[in-house]
Amino acid sequence: MNSELQKFIDTIPAVADAALLKETFWLNPKLLPQKEQNITLLHPEQIKDAKDRLERFATYLQEVFPELKETRGIIESELREIPEMKKFLNTDYLSDIQGRLMLKMDSHLPISGSVKARGGIYEVLKHAEDLALDAGLLKKTDHYRILADPKFLDFFGKYTVQVGSTGNLGMSIGIMSAKLGFRVIVHMSADAKQWKKDLLRSRGVEVIEYADDYCAAVEQGRKNSDANPMSYFVDDENSRNLFLGYSVAGERLKAQLEQQNIPVDDEHPLFIYIPCGIGGAPGGVTYGLKQIYGDHVHCFFTEPVHACCMLLGMATGLQDQVSVKDFGIDGRTDADGLAVGRPSAFVGKVVEPMLSGIATIEDNKLYDLMRGLLASENIFIEPSSCASFAALIRSAELKRYVEKMGLSDKMKHATHIAWATGGSMVPEETRTAYLNMGLS
Repeated sequence: MNSELQKFIDTIPAVADAALLKETFWLNPKLLPQKEQNITLLHPEQIKDAKDRLERFATYLQEVFPELKETRGIIESELREIPEMKKFLNTDYLSDIQGRLMLKMDSHLPISGSVKARGGIYEVLKHAEDLALDAGLLKKTDHYRILADPKFLDFFGKYTVQVGSTGNLGMSIGIMSAKLGFRVIVHMSADAKQWKKDLLRSRGVEVIEYADDYCAAVEQGRKNSDANPMSYFVDDENSRNLFLGYSVAGERLKAQLEQQNIPVDDEHPLFIYIPCGIGGAPGGVTYGLKQIYGDHVHCFFTEPVHACCMLLGMATGLQDQVSVKDFGIDGRTDADGLAVGRPSAFVGKVVEPMLSGIATIEDNKLYDLMRGLLASENIFIEPSSCASFAALIRSAELKRYVEKMGLSDKMKHATHIAWATGGSMVPEETRTAYLNMGLS
């Protein structure tokens, strides 16, 4: 290890613990009050543009995906209070959760069953709209259900969409692109689960497998796409479109909280905990929520001990210039959706002044938390989703943050939301294997 990286280990306790594969909780020293944040890479008006685009596509989506008829083409998940899981965490993990504990069930989002159904599907829809508008086949004033016409399948069939993925992003990109008629190629890393590859192939998606990690799959996918002028690459490392698709979740969550009469204000703080891979989904959600709630919302990312790339990138300030492997960390984790070795610099720069902190968690605890949620609330989510509880079970560090922010006397009225990122499409056989993992 070079002397520059050793310097970070010597001076930043969270980096030192991460390098030793210890669970840690890093509080962001660059967090700023909302009025002092100066985000230039994006503008809040772009969230509205993304929201409007999704609404334009609603008639098409409910036409081709029957499961969306009830919501009139809007892809959204339930926000559910989980009081029995709160008791489980407070008892079995000696947590000290005050106020409400809720689950944002993106694990059960329609179409592709993960948070990636937000950003991934949005980016594919935007690309399809751009192509159809440029070709004069579509106007924004049209009812977009016309996109289900076979002539559009033929039109989109001339184009290719490619993406590199550990699993869930590939599922959302693959399912949506294939439905529109695109040729689709998903470059999947060694961490991707077999059932996800099988599902994609059953939908007519070409899956290319790699023995290397996520970054290698992305790099090769980008090269393949760049060599084909009719190909579009969904760049999880740098995509603003993915990010904006995720950011729409902020306004959607606001509506759900209001429907349940749950206030968010100076006396009622909101805490959000989101599993993080390369950073696009949690970054987009954080950005969207911060535009609405400002200093009243406190967002934390959560990562596996063996793939804590965002923690290392942000704690060192090196962003994507550093990989977990630079610190001797192998990047291998059962949380396949989070198995990323190098973070997104774009996301890191956007969230640097607004992220409260990052907690890491060992793989074996993911399975225990998964069983705990199923037993207490009868909700199944996949192991990587259970990383959302990582900060909640580190009560001492979370308490330090609460005290630092002057919130100690307000926590009885707080709302904590663990963001479940995937799980509903896991096959029964795989579910059973997950639930038995680590049991003697």
